[in-house]
Amino acid sequence: MDSVQEVRDKIDAHRQAIDALDADIIRILNERAELSLAIRALKPKAGMELYDPDREERIFERLGALSDGPLRAQDIRAIYGALLKVMKEIPA
Repeated sequence: MDSVQEVRDKIDAHRQAIDALDADIIRILNERAELSLAIRALKPKAGMELYDPDREERIFERLGALSDGPLRAQDIRAIYGALLKVMKEIPA
């Protein structure tokens, strides 16, 4: 059985790993935002609407299918729903 200190050390190690992942996620989210802004600038030139609900639904379906858990498809939808909302609201 692990001692209290061993358990705390494991928690600290997990938190450090989460902190590193969070840094990667922020970097990737900013890259995604840059691409989203580039697409937003191009759409009017192509005669396209800025919002495409069909595309958004395809994103939800594709990403939900990618998750092997523990996040479920509805969890991915909730996370990406918030993400896509923010992406639409970023000032150009």
